[in-house]
Amino acid sequence: MKKIINSLYLSVLVLLISAGCSDFEEINERPDEFPSEEVSAKFFLTGLQIGLYAPDRFPYWRAQLIHADRFAGHFTFGFNGCWWNDGLAYTYDIGYTDAAYDWIANYIVKLSAFINFVQEGGELENDKFYAIALIMKGLYYQMFTDTFGMVSYSEALNPDIITPGYDSQADIYEGVIAELEEAMTIIGEASATGEGVELLTNNDLFFNGDLQKWKKLANSLKLRMALRAQGASGASFAETAVDEAMQQGLLIAEADNVLMEKDTEIDQFQNAVYGDVWHNFGVGSNWTVGKTLIDYLRNNNDPRLFKYARPIDGGEVVFAKPAGGQGEALFDKHVDFIVEQLDNAGVPYSRTDGADEVTVTVEEGEYYVGQPTRLNADIYTHVKEALFSRPADIIINPKNQGLPIFPEVVFTAAEGNFLQAEAIVKGLAAGDAQSLYQEGIRQAMLMWGVSEGDIDTFLATEDMALLNGTPEENLEKIAIQRWIAAYTDGFEAWAIVRDTGYPSELYQGVSDYDIFSAGTLNGAYPQRMRYGTNAYNTNGENTREANQVQGPDEQTTKLWWAR
Repeated sequence: MKKIINSLYLSVLVLLISAGCSDFEEINERPDEFPSEEVSAKFFLTGLQIGLYAPDRFPYWRAQLIHADRFAGHFTFGFNGCWWNDGLAYTYDIGYTDAAYDWIANYIVKLSAFINFVQEGGELENDKFYAIALIMKGLYYQMFTDTFGMVSYSEALNPDIITPGYDSQADIYEGVIAELEEAMTIIGEASATGEGVELLTNNDLFFNGDLQKWKKLANSLKLRMALRAQGASGASFAETAVDEAMQQGLLIAEADNVLMEKDTEIDQFQNAVYGDVWHNFGVGSNWTVGKTLIDYLRNNNDPRLFKYARPIDGGEVVFAKPAGGQGEALFDKHVDFIVEQLDNAGVPYSRTDGADEVTVTVEEGEYYVGQPTRLNADIYTHVKEALFSRPADIIINPKNQGLPIFPEVVFTAAEGNFLQAEAIVKGLAAGDAQSLYQEGIRQAMLMWGVSEGDIDTFLATEDMALLNGTPEENLEKIAIQRWIAAYTDGFEAWAIVRDTGYPSELYQGVSDYDIFSAGTLNGAYPQRMRYGTNAYNTNGENTREANQVQGPDEQTTKLWWAR
């Protein structure tokens, strides 16, 4: 643990120095500095990984929690006592959007520093670290372009270009896939980055330096992107990439999971976790689990329900009629809607209606109820926290108390299996889609500590475990399972919904504005995030040109691959 912390501090130190120096040897001008033979690219990697998947609390809150996790339908705000109604982010907010954009756009500074050091002719030249750099670049650009659409790619790493142009998503996808192939070729059969100070081990938070697993990650990312691109205009490269990826090693076994363990000794302004938001601001910043996710788990007897969420508090809840205004006029409709969620979840309760209030008393027992997504300010006062499930403790546990915290999801073995099943169902590859689909479910459940016995029971008894429908029905099941398995990985879960159209109840958006928030999307499902203010301040001409190509800078503008 301490070695990882020390590595992070060294990474930050070197990166800060590198930003202001044209020659890496400038760090060695003082005799008490690190001699060059004791400096390795491995000391950069820890900070690079944390910066992309567990940045400091400010962007982690505003990018992951306020946007991606909620657009994915996994988390919801808006219970009575929360600071916001659940229309937050569905109504564009410049402050929250800028925080998200600045974090991910500025990550290129760290990434380019790493690439410049390890590439041919760089001060820390090492082809194996360069291969890792290309894979990190692929992970970054897939997240970046899937969030905003067109971004700077081909000119982004050129230090002589101050205002790089924006590339089309098709060009970015094709370029990233080519670079992933290059990385895999460089790695070949190698298992290590070098010897002595060049040997990468625990500075690598993904694989402890195992290059063959890095190679599998590259190929799995290639398959994900190729399948996402397939069918989109200008994606002639996609089907060949799918075929190539299906013939090489993928992340498919439990030991292959790319789960970045959280270091609870690192300050929240260097490495954030959900608990940094949950426990530092009182109940106002807390959230619940989304109805769509809870419904799929509960209605299909999925044993992950108890791993993902906590049962509701229940007890006695009083709904008081507002005195006047829209709230008074909609009181009966609002209360009926909330109580309907208990009915749908099979929760036993008693109800007493008075002149100006309704009292609901939930019977004792453990019940799981998800909060509907995008509830508006009018219904806010009646959205009682006691009636909806919160995230499981392992997701929101605080740091430095010896409590387990679920690791950051980078890429899972479950997805490696689901992607293969998808390729087969689409007719892009041969194989046993059913076996791969069930292995994906098995791996997704194992990741959350579900017992083998419970997994076997689910696979043997639940229709959701069977690809027994039409091709489209089978693709829907695969998409739903990928989406469920991406829990706490909001960016990828959100991309799955936009790409596949499933879960359909999320993708179709909302229309009853007495209950739901139309936002600045007119009820539609969010397709992207808007560019941040700094995109216009620092590269305005190219940003405006991108808008002319891909569509208005609005959350409703569909990306190139979207359904």
